[in-house]
Amino acid sequence: MNNPFDYTPDAACEQAFRELIVKIESLKKSDCLDDINFCRELEDGKMLGVLIASDSCGVPHTLYAFSGQLGNGGFYHPGFVGPVFDYLQPDGYFKTKEAEISRLNSEISRFKNGPFSKIKSDYERTKLSFEAEVAEYKEKCRLSKFERDTKRESGITDEDEIAAMIRQSQFEKAELHRLKKRMAANLEPFAANLKNAQSHLDSLKEKRRADSENLQKWLFSNFRLLNARGESKSLSEIFADTPMRIPPSGAGECCAPKLLHTAYLNGWHPEAIAEYWHGKPKGGEVRIHGEHYPACRGKCLPVLNWMLQGLSIEPPLNNDSQPTASHNPEIVYENKWFCVVNKPSGMLSVPGKGAAISVQQWLSDKYGPDRLVKMAHRLDQDTSGLLIATFGQLPFKVIQSLFATRKVNKRYVAELEGDHESRGIPRKGRIDLPLSPDWLDRPRQRIDLNGGKEAVTDYEFIDTSEGRSRITFIPITGRTHQLRVHAASEMGLGMPIAGDRLYGKNAGNSSRRLLLHALMIEFTFPLDGNHYRFHSPAPF
Repeated sequence: MNNPFDYTPDAACEQAFRELIVKIESLKKSDCLDDINFCRELEDGKMLGVLIASDSCGVPHTLYAFSGQLGNGGFYHPGFVGPVFDYLQPDGYFKTKEAEISRLNSEISRFKNGPFSKIKSDYERTKLSFEAEVAEYKEKCRLSKFERDTKRESGITDEDEIAAMIRQSQFEKAELHRLKKRMAANLEPFAANLKNAQSHLDSLKEKRRADSENLQKWLFSNFRLLNARGESKSLSEIFADTPMRIPPSGAGECCAPKLLHTAYLNGWHPEAIAEYWHGKPKGGEVRIHGEHYPACRGKCLPVLNWMLQGLSIEPPLNNDSQPTASHNPEIVYENKWFCVVNKPSGMLSVPGKGAAISVQQWLSDKYGPDRLVKMAHRLDQDTSGLLIATFGQLPFKVIQSLFATRKVNKRYVAELEGDHESRGIPRKGRIDLPLSPDWLDRPRQRIDLNGGKEAVTDYEFIDTSEGRSRITFIPITGRTHQLRVHAASEMGLGMPIAGDRLYGKNAGNSSRRLLLHALMIEFTFPLDGNHYRFHSPAPF
């Protein structure tokens, strides 16, 4: 079977998905309200999956799935496989416990916004009143002391008057102490009420936390998935040996696990699988309607590692199927502190998990261990162009500092899918869209307007021909996949870089590589005071 983490969809699945799209289009014209609502929810954005499997007689069967749940239908809609584990039965354990937690939520909300809020308000109002009374008396004492100090400075020597002033001072200090003590005693009942109310609120929240945790444990322990050998494991067991330890929410509810589990239950042999995005992108993700996407790694890699056991997978599972470099890097310039390299597309900047050679390793082999080669920055594996490598720790820190303080000017050139003029995109401009990692689908990045890191790109279109637009990018910041996401996202240009396997059209497009090239790099090097500017023409 094909690898579900491949970037290139299986041809049979591609055909089956196109047939599914035709069926969905016909459902939009249906008189059935369920079908209409189903299509509307798909339009809001959903991953759809296709599995082709054969029975014991060799007869092929095509299965379809949608990820997660859909509206009132939950896990079910005609023509699509059901869930691996239907925990949403109205009178079942999960829904019963969920209802109890919901009631507990309501109880917490009522108590917090009702009795607790009044008790806290009474305490704070009384405390403020007491503090105002103490502050007023302190001001009275301050004025009294000022009068006594003025009399002393005027030279009064009457011993009786001095003694009277001392007694007055002592009385005021004692009276302030008595006032504070009286105020604390009067505030104590309010503080006790607040403490008891807070304790009750905390106990309700702790019960909610414990009930939610126990319900999750129950779900993960009872959510069991088959593999091709007919063996069964729970989500808890599957994720126990992973860095996450605990399954993420929604694990096992993606398309691939649903499809494989259904095939195994029927005794069918899976032969090809693929997943496609349908509708609008969600939550800052870059997704294109109708395009194929590999299975997500956060939720699905551990699950599918288990479910595919017993099947022969081609290529081997975990193979990224990435293009490799067709030639070695070219050294554009070198001195005793650094060198500038023209990296080919398909080559890693630094060593990765596999055996593929990186620019850093290639340079280390060339110069030997004494030069202590380090990459001052990186380019994506699929991106070609200029890279700076340093020799020794001092120049490494110096150039890293230049990057950190934005004193390195960079320029990229790319080919984008689409005509920017027909889309009404200005010829030049700035994209300011923060980015954050998609933790459940690494290495993908997403637009994150609330908690993302600043990501700013200036751009200018150069030319348009044959349905593509040539563009120059000037990245102001240097976030992972910044140019690729800013180009592809509908919040950015809405035009993916040609050949982009992560954010663009699937690998069936005409580009054999990502058409993005680091064209120019420019900086002043503090250790020699020289200004450097390097240029490398795009190979496309």
